[in-house]
Amino acid sequence: MLECGLPIKDIKKYFNFDFSRVDGCLLSHEHGDHAKAAKDIMAAGVDLYCSQGTTEALSLSGHRLHTVQGQKAFKIGSWQILPFDTQHDCASPLGYLISDGNEKILFATDTYFIKWRFQGINIIAIECNYAIELIPPDLNFTRKKRLMESHMGLHTCRDFFRANDLSAVREIHLLHLSDEHSSEELFTNEIQKLTGKPVFVAPKRRLKCKS
Repeated sequence: MLECGLPIKDIKKYFNFDFSRVDGCLLSHEHGDHAKAAKDIMAAGVDLYCSQGTTEALSLSGHRLHTVQGQKAFKIGSWQILPFDTQHDCASPLGYLISDGNEKILFATDTYFIKWRFQGINIIAIECNYAIELIPPDLNFTRKKRLMESHMGLHTCRDFFRANDLSAVREIHLLHLSDEHSSEELFTNEIQKLTGKPVFVAPKRRLKCKS
């Protein structure tokens, strides 16, 4: 599992109340739309992996909890996981490079910048939250500052793709689009034109929490 920001009842329904096929849950950071069910997931028997900062922010404990560090790889079953530091307004957020020996998946959400470079990725799931041209000029300064210092804009997302090896990429998923300052059509067209890869937009979550 990647994240657990939905109510536990919804997560249980998705898995048909059977977590036996879930090897673990990778958590990026402590905000509610990503970590809402963190304690419930562990109570249901699923191992949870996150940073020390996230652990402390959520007051997590128990034998199902595994604290991991950026740039230090670990394994979950047959999966090789490499966490990497991301940039967000929270305690020690992480992105993940995930491989089963055949495929490599990059997962990075809620970060305004990714300083790392990657090769041989097959699937990219990355934040693309806003476009500068869609932000109203009269937007509250504090809101605008937080938006630009905690989330990835379309301009930065484009720079990420220009800086990385895309030769093995089969598909790209854009995550965490802003309700107010994004355009699915614009973002899809821009990234698809730049990369030449199929681009998809992840469904938005409707939770009242910090994002």
